[in-house]
Amino acid sequence: MTTLLQFDLRRLLFSARSSLLSSGTTVDQQVQEVKPATGNAAGPDPSANNRVMEQPSIRTLDDAYSGASAWLLVGSQHLYGPEALSKVATHAQAIAAGLNESGNLALRVIAKPILTTGEEITRTIAEANADPACAGVICWMHTFSPAKMWIPGLQALQKPMLHLHTQLSRDLPWSGIDMDYMNLHQSAHGDREFGYICTRLGLRRKIIAGHWQNETTHRRIDAWMRAVAALRDQRNLVVARIGDNMRRVAVTDGDKVEAERIFGYRVDGYGLGDLTKHLDGISEKDIDGQCDQYAEAYRLANDLRSDGAKRQSLREAAKIEIALRAFLEEVGAVAFTDTFENLHGLRQLPGLAVQRLMAAGYGFGAEGDWKTAALVRAMKVMGHGLGTGGLGGTSFMEDYTYHMEPGRERVLGAHMLEICPSIASAQPKCEVHPLGIGGKEDPVRLVFNAPPGPALNASMVDMGGSMRLVVNEVEAVEPDADLPNLPVARAVWIPKPDFSTGLEEWIRAGGAHHTGFSYTVTTEMLQDFADAAGVECLVIR
Repeated sequence: MTTLLQFDLRRLLFSARSSLLSSGTTVDQQVQEVKPATGNAAGPDPSANNRVMEQPSIRTLDDAYSGASAWLLVGSQHLYGPEALSKVATHAQAIAAGLNESGNLALRVIAKPILTTGEEITRTIAEANADPACAGVICWMHTFSPAKMWIPGLQALQKPMLHLHTQLSRDLPWSGIDMDYMNLHQSAHGDREFGYICTRLGLRRKIIAGHWQNETTHRRIDAWMRAVAALRDQRNLVVARIGDNMRRVAVTDGDKVEAERIFGYRVDGYGLGDLTKHLDGISEKDIDGQCDQYAEAYRLANDLRSDGAKRQSLREAAKIEIALRAFLEEVGAVAFTDTFENLHGLRQLPGLAVQRLMAAGYGFGAEGDWKTAALVRAMKVMGHGLGTGGLGGTSFMEDYTYHMEPGRERVLGAHMLEICPSIASAQPKCEVHPLGIGGKEDPVRLVFNAPPGPALNASMVDMGGSMRLVVNEVEAVEPDADLPNLPVARAVWIPKPDFSTGLEEWIRAGGAHHTGFSYTVTTEMLQDFADAAGVECLVIR
């Protein structure tokens, strides 16, 4: 029996219906509601970190990681004497150094002084809460560490936690083991004591069991680090909403107050005049320089070249990009939305500009979809440095239409214009074509296919009082033929576990038509992100 829609019981706070596939038969199963505990037993408010200390300004994807760290908190007790505790401290520093030297982790690990009393634990966790550079804490019990002394500190913890269940040496020295060795290397039961109190307190955390030098362990730690770096970025994120959402559309709207409570980002609304004022004063020299960048980065269509008949369209697109960048920098936003229903003062729908801003790490959502803009930004942070050229391979996406030939069903994903070139299979073409929506001049856009390979779609939706992250693993494939009459960027994929089940479960979960589409962000990263934020995560695969 394969679970298609996975409900993580660590954070199952909702009623839903899932489908189970057994011998080709789909069976409906009612998932019972699990009510959260009340008071301190429910654990800390995941949004509490918003109120601790304002983060330093985070703009580029490099900034999301620069200076950030994960604190290694190693538990022990005074029972074993100063010599044993000295070894514990030395081992903690050695593990932190080894993890950092592996080159496999997105964040630097800082080993803090070992924790042997309740006062030390509570003080260190308070320091972690107050340090904006601390993205999360990694807890490991080298020896037995009585868990009652952890209660006050854990109840106050406002940073994401990873419980690393490991030990110093990979192999037992079988012939040399004595009781001194046994007393020093006790994580096998020390971590169980710690795990019990975390579970009793209702704390969300990731648990990894494996040797700290194992590459699989590194991969899973790195997934968590990327998730908590993205959440740290969200705590300081401004989403600029240029205009409102597409009229009468439900899924692109939502509760901005709840989103700020949970994730920390804020959604600020702006009129088109706040953007278009930046069009004034842009010099011809600046436009020339922007067009030179296009010529260097993309395959310009002949009519967009310096002597082309539609060169002015490219210059107008360049002018819009310069203005849009200036506006976003002015308001401090690294995620944004627009809508084709509100383009007053612009001669084109911003296509090329949006594509290039996404490639630079900005989050984007079309038609006012601020939740997807924030999610795309988070996924950009998670995937930073991965993929071809380190571009991260993540884009705003929309499920557009289907190929429903029996046995060869697939989805054609695209949008009017705004697909990120970080997912392009080859150098994009830069072209201008009519757009039968928006009532503006023909817009410039990048045209390309996305490559084949494993990928996923993710959607953040407002369920009314809670947020839900829906993830569907997919297999991207080549289009069946060239698409000469579809001059937009596009991706083709097959949902997992199969076309019909993937679509049915996505719709059952309330997944949106707008998504973050990625080749480099993994399901594990998104689960860790949702867990750290305290939201539901439904996975279809």
